[in-house]
Amino acid sequence: MTELIKINYDNPQRPVVSGRELHKALDITTRYNDWFARMCEYGFTEDKDFYSFLSKSSGGRPSTDHMLTIPMAKELCMIQRTDIGRKFRQYFISIEEAWNSPEMVMQRALSIANERVKALQLSVSQLTVDNQIMQPKAEYFDELVDRRLLTNFRDTAKELHIGQKEFIQFLLDHKYVYRDRKSKLKPYMPYVEDGLFELKEFTNTKTGFTDTQTFITPKGKETFRLLGI
Repeated sequence: MTELIKINYDNPQRPVVSGRELHKALDITTRYNDWFARMCEYGFTEDKDFYSFLSKSSGGRPSTDHMLTIPMAKELCMIQRTDIGRKFRQYFISIEEAWNSPEMVMQRALSIANERVKALQLSVSQLTVDNQIMQPKAEYFDELVDRRLLTNFRDTAKELHIGQKEFIQFLLDHKYVYRDRKSKLKPYMPYVEDGLFELKEFTNTKTGFTDTQTFITPKGKETFRLLGI
C-alpha cells in the first residue's frame, strides 16, 4: 500500500495523523488555524478525536498542530468533497482495516501485555528482596512464580471472570491450544515461544510417571484479557 501521508503509531491504542500535514496534503487554501477551527464545528472533541501539541518550526515560535485519529481524518476528507479528499478517505479506510485485522489486534495485545508483565516482574522482584530473609532469593522467586504468577486453565478462567469451559473453547477455536490423543490440552509451540504459556514437567513419585503440565503466564493472561476474554 502506497503511503499517502505519514501515520503515527507511537500510541499502541490507536494510530494518528498530523492535522497540518493533512491540511497540506488536501491542498486546503484556507489558513490552517481557521480551517481546523471550522472543522471542529462538525462536533469533534479534543482528547477524544484529536489532541493538540506544539510542532517544531523552522523559524519563529512553534505553531500549534493536532494529532487526529484516523476516524476523524477520514471524516475531514469526506467533508472536503474533492477528488483528493475522496482519495485520502479511501487510504484511511485501508489503514483502519489493517489496524483492526486479527493479526494486528494480536500484535497490539502482546505488546501491551509485555509492558504490564515487566511492571509485574519489577513488583515481584521487590517483594523477593523484601522477603529474602525467609529463604534464598532464587528459591523464593521460583516459589513466587509457581504460586502467584503461573496459573492453570481453571484458575486463569477465574481470574478472567469467565467459565472454564468457555475459556478453553476460546483457546481451541482460536488455535492457541489443541487436544492430543489422550484429549489433554496442549499449547501450540509458537505461543509457548511468545511467552503466553509455560510447560512444566512433573513426576508422580509413586509411579515414576513423568508428564508436562500447561500453565498460562502473566503475559498470556494479560493478552487474553486485552482480547476481550
